[in-house]
Amino acid sequence: MIIPIRCFSCGKPIAHLYQEYKKLVEDEGMSQKDALDKLEVKRYCCRAQMLGQTDTLELVNKFKKF
Repeated sequence: MIIPIRCFSCGKPIAHLYQEYKKLVEDEGMSQKDALDKLEVKRYCCRAQMLGQTDTLELVNKFKKF
């Protein structure tokens, strides 16, 4: 799933933070809470949007329609 451009609840733009969030969590081994705090994502609705995303783009690309 692709991260939404804006938070569904409050409308704050969050898509530009997702790549940095992934880098902090996966590459640097930072906890999810610390990564969101560092990116200054304070609202619980925006935090839920970031935590609820799963990166399924690679899985979907395997099933190309011809």
